[in-house]
Amino acid sequence: SGESGAGKTESTKLLLQHIMNLCKGNSQLEQQILQVNPLLEAFGNAQTVMNDNSSRFGKYIQLRFQKNTVRGAKLSEYLLEKSRVVQQDTGERNFHIFYYMFAGLSSEKREMYGLLDPSLYRYISGRFGTQDVAQRWKHKYQEVCNALDMVGFQEQEQVDMQAILAGVLSLGNVTFEPEESNGSVKVSEASRGWLKAAAVDVLRQLVCCVPCSPWSPSVSCCCSLCADARDSIAKVAYGRVFGWIVCKINELLAENVDSEVELSEIGILDIFGFENFAVNRFEQLCINLANEQLQHFFNHHIFQLEQAAYKEEELPWETITFNNNQPILNLLLAKPLGLLSLLDEQSAFPQATDKTFVDKLNSSFKGNLHFQPGRSHVLGFSIIHYAGKVQYTAGGFLEKNRDTLPANVRGLFINSITPLLSVLFTGKSLCYGRASYMNQGLPRQELSHSLMVLMERMYSANPHFVRCIKPNNQKEPGVVDSQMVLLQLRYNGLLETIRIRKDGFSWRPSFEEFAER
Repeated sequence: SGESGAGKTESTKLLLQHIMNLCKGNSQLEQQILQVNPLLEAFGNAQTVMNDNSSRFGKYIQLRFQKNTVRGAKLSEYLLEKSRVVQQDTGERNFHIFYYMFAGLSSEKREMYGLLDPSLYRYISGRFGTQDVAQRWKHKYQEVCNALDMVGFQEQEQVDMQAILAGVLSLGNVTFEPEESNGSVKVSEASRGWLKAAAVDVLRQLVCCVPCSPWSPSVSCCCSLCADARDSIAKVAYGRVFGWIVCKINELLAENVDSEVELSEIGILDIFGFENFAVNRFEQLCINLANEQLQHFFNHHIFQLEQAAYKEEELPWETITFNNNQPILNLLLAKPLGLLSLLDEQSAFPQATDKTFVDKLNSSFKGNLHFQPGRSHVLGFSIIHYAGKVQYTAGGFLEKNRDTLPANVRGLFINSITPLLSVLFTGKSLCYGRASYMNQGLPRQELSHSLMVLMERMYSANPHFVRCIKPNNQKEPGVVDSQMVLLQLRYNGLLETIRIRKDGFSWRPSFEEFAER
């Protein structure tokens, strides 16, 4: 764990290498476990203002062993930041894979996928890079292709996948305008070429799926709803591709042993770090919720269980107090009046807006020490997290929590002439047997469920904590900002942890071990 940019993903890679080295084997499976990483980073990582290679999803890697030999592995992914596909803030980029494709594809392949100059695409905001950067991306693209081959993606699957990614970019350039004759909405003449390039017959579907509602009958509103539906399609398509890649990796790494054989397991959790940007949205709230739960788990294990054991043994012990973040979790997760329950409640009302949601929060949490109403002209609120105060911009909260894909658009994908798209949306493939990928619940409910399952796993295991400390905010090597480091040591509870380790009993031999010595 640690802040965004503290080195969690790099530490995870080193930890995996170390474990594989300890196995003293050189099996194909061990090499495959190490080699899937370029694939995950290309599709799941992006440049942010805090980190040039930021994980925009969480992953839990389960390594399964039989007598010190790795027999299989499984990857679980959490909360891919799909909104990044359609919008990035200043100084940030879309997922790496889009840039790798532009740098690595030959001119013939780019033509085959209908890709033009990268500066033309709204979803990557025309931001490309210098010649040196493009050369590095070209090399990364080759790594991705090698990893796709190694994981076992068929050539046609790789073509389909890149066609979908190119289609997503083209779809982002589709705009809408009023139809003068009958007051409805149509795809603008200027963007019909992009619609054709997207290779998806969404012209009729996009307009049909968002009829003007009785409480907002303006055509400009319908244009906006069409744009939202367009962005939903792009986000869902990318999310399905990412989930499919993870499933293919799991098929490759699955253990091939009899079900009666008992396997031991080591799990490594590499999850997004605590985030506090200039503008914090729904995604940052979900990420910071996950970090609050992990901090609570750390507190429970290091302070509560430890000191309870000393009391049970009737040892002389002066209780060490720690910063308990349970009240913050109650604010976020309590039912029926926690922040996320109120968000779900508001999401169920068609007339509800981000403003009615914020008004509800302000009235429900008046006087709560960990909640502050927004004080600027921007609609929002602040939460005092364990790691500090974060101001959230409420715009888009309801839309992102609903994350709806119109049913007729789903049918369109199922009947797609691109075989892969059809597979991703039918739910018939091995990978999509899980309910979460059929997108039945709200994204936030999906996150809560997956985090609950994850925490159950953590509480049943014997955990070791790797705390990553970020040395500076400038992304510079060899520079240590002492105040920034001290702040992290404080809010992570590491100063109290040092004290409990120093004053407590760090070595716990069994009676047999003690007698033997």
